[in-house]
Amino acid sequence: MLRGLARLILLLVLATSLAGTALTAVRIAANPLVAPFREAAAAQIVAATDRMLAQAATPDTLAAHIANRLAESPRNWLALDALTDLAIERAIDLPPDLLEAVRTAREDDHGYYAQATSCATCAYDPAQCTLDQVMICQAPIALTPIGDIAGVVRAGVAYASNQDVDQIDLALSVVGLGATAAVLASGGSSGVVKAGASLAKLARKMGRLSPRLIEIAADAVRSGVNWAALPGLRSVDDLTAAIRTEAFLPLTHTLTDLDRLRAATDATTALHLLPMVDTAADARRLATAAEALGPKLVGRAEVLGKARLFRATLRWSETAWALAAGLIGTLLSAAAMLGSLLQTAALKRLRRHAA
Repeated sequence: MLRGLARLILLLVLATSLAGTALTAVRIAANPLVAPFREAAAAQIVAATDRMLAQAATPDTLAAHIANRLAESPRNWLALDALTDLAIERAIDLPPDLLEAVRTAREDDHGYYAQATSCATCAYDPAQCTLDQVMICQAPIALTPIGDIAGVVRAGVAYASNQDVDQIDLALSVVGLGATAAVLASGGSSGVVKAGASLAKLARKMGRLSPRLIEIAADAVRSGVNWAALPGLRSVDDLTAAIRTEAFLPLTHTLTDLDRLRAATDATTALHLLPMVDTAADARRLATAAEALGPKLVGRAEVLGKARLFRATLRWSETAWALAAGLIGTLLSAAAMLGSLLQTAALKRLRRHAA
């Protein structure tokens, strides 16, 4: 009698756990906004990255990162300064010869002659620009609609002449021009979208766009451009006839969060971190980290890398905890029921042997 009642109770607990787990799973499947993770608060991101640095930012690791950055050409002084600042923040003594190498390299790169010659090189070839130079030598055109109109016109001329079209430049020019015309400003103001597109164009010239982001831009062009109308496009008023707006929205949403990153730091920092962005979710997490960490973001990104930095921006949501609790309850109930069945079977077997 008691064993039967116990089994009934266990069965009810198991059914309840299964029902709760199934209900939570249905909510997640039916509503993409009910995600298993939520955005961490700023204080949580700071605390999480500090815990990670306690293990990752060793003297040998920091010295290796600085040595690698010193070996680059052109040198990335944004990253070098962030790494040396991180060493000071963590009270880590760097090798004297390494500090001397940094001082010598700084003098070499920031002298008057070096600045003049490298700026001329940057104006001719954006791939040779340092992060601080590109904002002087390339930004004046890239940050205005002039560069976007030129990019679309170049693509139209190339298409009409049966030449190869630079699809990535075209995609970013379309988004920048569309934002100027308020055609592609969904999810953010036109100024925000335009600023994100301009940053991406500069990054593309410097070879700092990730392969995945390049593919998103190429997909937008392949499915969203009316090639027959493209050669005749000369102004923002002609844009609506030449593109299919919805095809460019994934790229537009990504570029919107890029401007969040720029606003939380600066354009130079955003250009430096752009290789980390593969998707709109990456851009959003990087912007969230920037808003929490501010000037400390670059040093932490250099040492922790993309995966650990982005992990610090997420926390388990209430939905995830409910799902986990439901799964644990289901497993415990199933285990208890199985144990009860095995015990009953063993007792019956013993009785038969005794008889």
